[in-house]
Amino acid sequence: MSWHTAKIEDIASVKGGKRLPKGHDFLADPTEHLYIRARDIGNNRITLTDAVYLTDDTYNKIRNYTVSANDLVVTIVGANIGDVGFVTNEFDGANLTENAARIRVNEKVCDPRFLSFQMSTPRAKEKFQLLTGGSAQGKLGLFKINTFDVVLPPIAVQKRIACVLSAYDNLIENNQRRIQLLEQAARLLFKEWFVHLRFPGHEHTKIIDGVPEGWEKTTINESASFISRGITPKYDDDAPGIVINQKCIRNRMVNLDFARRQSKQVPPSKLVQFGDVLINSTGTGTLGRVAQLMLEIDECTVDSHVTIVRPREDVPVYYFGLHLTGLESYIATLGRGATNQTELSKDVIAALEIVLPSSRPAQMFESIVAPDFRQIRVLSAQIEKLIKARDLLLPKLMNGEVAV
Repeated sequence: MSWHTAKIEDIASVKGGKRLPKGHDFLADPTEHLYIRARDIGNNRITLTDAVYLTDDTYNKIRNYTVSANDLVVTIVGANIGDVGFVTNEFDGANLTENAARIRVNEKVCDPRFLSFQMSTPRAKEKFQLLTGGSAQGKLGLFKINTFDVVLPPIAVQKRIACVLSAYDNLIENNQRRIQLLEQAARLLFKEWFVHLRFPGHEHTKIIDGVPEGWEKTTINESASFISRGITPKYDDDAPGIVINQKCIRNRMVNLDFARRQSKQVPPSKLVQFGDVLINSTGTGTLGRVAQLMLEIDECTVDSHVTIVRPREDVPVYYFGLHLTGLESYIATLGRGATNQTELSKDVIAALEIVLPSSRPAQMFESIVAPDFRQIRVLSAQIEKLIKARDLLLPKLMNGEVAV
């Protein structure tokens, strides 16, 4: 059987999410009713960094609008129209936002993982945008999703292609988990030494004005050499430049899966450097997320919704990053402005307090955690190579140029 073209309506059922009732409350503490928002969907996965849950009452009003394992979800409203996520077992039974649609395939004719990879290509996203008339704030109707064309090889070939591409994703996710464990180990030591003040020699150190003798109370403004928002990018998928956006900053790490290419000339000071702390500074939901850049990236900057905070050369770089990322929950409360237009100003960030330890505990700490962060850089580099290899292979597998 040869490859053939089919429409989504020929191989799947499409259903929209449900508008939440007025006066609903989100819960931060886990319940059985996980809620998937549009911002959680992208790059062929669902990523929850600040998960929200529904009350029993709200759930009962929209209980028929849930997703199951092996479903696909696609955003249908706003600037991120066409972002696709694959529903794993972890999200089985979750409720779906009205700003996304659920696609449930007939697995006799189409492998759902294969379809999710095909619909996650840049070309597929461009097709989704065209279906909305190219408007960044348009809406992708369910009937238009139904008319979306996909190319299907025999089901056995679909499964082999999905298996190959999933192997890349599994390696990427494994490296990301290892990074999280290494970062957690450094954070636990930071907390022990600099929060609980049980650093080596603490028994013989006087506490003066609330801090150990020789330590310095100061501000981010005084301990940083550069604080600035990024640029307004000129997006171009073929350009050499990379721009980090708010979706890239998750779990106190920088995830370049969500970065985009751009062609605008960037001032040298706004090209990100190793050790820079990046803070989401606009809008609700993602505002206040913090991550430290642990690798060198050529021709890379951030967009205007992210603030770069660069430590002075004499400030311990890992200590600085762990301090600021540890303030993430507090920083998220500092935005000012109307709903959905909240802003985190440079002055507010600059005024944040920081205590700099004396040279001996600072140097000891940096020397202990440096190997962990070097390993994080190695794993991050491996992730980047895996992403590039996967993204290079993906279209070749999808059009039959590479056989499996």
